[in-house]
Amino acid sequence: MRPAHAVIDLSALRHNYQFAKTLAPAARALAVVKANAYGHGAVRCAEALRELADGFAVACIEEALELRQAGISQPILLLEGWFEVTELELIVEHDLWVVIHHHGQLADLAEARLARPLNVWLKLDSGMHRVGFAPDEYPAIWRSLENSPNVASLTRMTHFSRADEPETGRTEEQLAVFHRTTDALGGPASLCNSPGVLAWPAAHGDWLRPGIMLYGATPFEFEQTHAERLLPVMQLDSKIIAVRQIETGEPIGYGSRFVTQRPTRIGVVAMGYADGYPRHARDGTPVLVGGQRTGLIGRVSMDMLTVDLTDLPQAGLGTPVRFWGNGLNASEVAAHASTIAYQLFCNLNRVQRLYRD
Repeated sequence: MRPAHAVIDLSALRHNYQFAKTLAPAARALAVVKANAYGHGAVRCAEALRELADGFAVACIEEALELRQAGISQPILLLEGWFEVTELELIVEHDLWVVIHHHGQLADLAEARLARPLNVWLKLDSGMHRVGFAPDEYPAIWRSLENSPNVASLTRMTHFSRADEPETGRTEEQLAVFHRTTDALGGPASLCNSPGVLAWPAAHGDWLRPGIMLYGATPFEFEQTHAERLLPVMQLDSKIIAVRQIETGEPIGYGSRFVTQRPTRIGVVAMGYADGYPRHARDGTPVLVGGQRTGLIGRVSMDMLTVDLTDLPQAGLGTPVRFWGNGLNASEVAAHASTIAYQLFCNLNRVQRLYRD
């Protein structure tokens, strides 16, 4: 079998969830497992967290139904609510919680005849300006939902746009808008994504929504005390499938992007952009070969890439190669590819996932 594979460490996943809870011991936490648990496998990750998690959060009903069909009985929040009014019947049937963030959803709910009222998280646009209700309309909407027979409970909610950039002042501005708009309304509050959990204790509220931190990647572009305690969950590995000795001045790979500056020993590795490794990763992007650090050379192709073995004489055919995981944080790799760890994980494709617990 092709040697490219991802090992998912479920014990590390549980460690990261429990760490989020220790940072806010008075709060509950929804484990965010949208987008197939950021590429880690939603069902297996939810099963691993079943005994710990206060609930789960997904983007859409398809993701929620996959968890319900796998026997996950904890609360599941639909972060984008519903897209079609016909989903409401399934939402009630499977006891899903919903975010309401636009007037069309309000109209759907007002007209619906539901067998059971819903647990609603009402989203405030506190400054991200993506979805949610404006501050001047939010209190009236909240009060109308309090009186709706289709609503069982209400939670105040917003989302931070720059919690990973604490020097900007933007999170303080959003916090002020949230408190000014919603404090008089009562009810539980949920504000914190992963950088909020890690860096903004004043914003922890009643419900956390840890996402990327569950999978062991930092959301910050700087060293952050709490983020350093996260454990990587995914190890993306493969092996060297060919070794070549190339003379000085020779191009390697498509487009001749890299030209050797010395006699160069290269390793060809079974990993490419069809597996999810970023095609635009630069020369020098770090990889671990046999546990030793070296760099990518040449353009990533669909099924293969090339790494520099010149200073690693012990490496050869069959030597293991790690692209991120223990020993090499995905966020560092992402920075060399002008992207973020979220995208690396979510783009993972074709490689077999092996679960370790």
